[in-house]
Amino acid sequence: MNGRKIYGIITLSLLIMASGCGDYVHPTIPNVHVDFTIYPNDPNYPGLNYFGGHEYFTGGVNGIVIYRIDYETFAAYDRACPYDWENPDAWICVDPSGLVLIDSCCGSRFNILDGLPINGPSELPLKYYKTRYNGNRLRIYS
Repeated sequence: MNGRKIYGIITLSLLIMASGCGDYVHPTIPNVHVDFTIYPNDPNYPGLNYFGGHEYFTGGVNGIVIYRIDYETFAAYDRACPYDWENPDAWICVDPSGLVLIDSCCGSRFNILDGLPINGPSELPLKYYKTRYNGNRLRIYS
């Protein structure tokens, strides 16, 4: 393993440990207040009506993408790439395969299940938002 990957793993581990003890702080993307509720089974969100689906929302630094992993589990990521988050033309989008997230400018690719970088210039994971699902309502918050 090279030093950059070890640094990324250590950084991610520290972020995960810190997220259990308070507010999540991403090393590059600034914190913004996020707190909204949606109903994933609502026909207005067809991409969230099935496992492996996704929808895009406003909010966060550069928008938010929500991905439905299974019946009870959702992942919510900021659409700002950790590598070039200040670029207004850079957006994280779901790849047509539905398995990875891609930065439209730098080409970084991220695992859709955990936000970790797969390849590209970004060595940091995507900024994630907390989710809480009660079987009906999904809350996304920072």
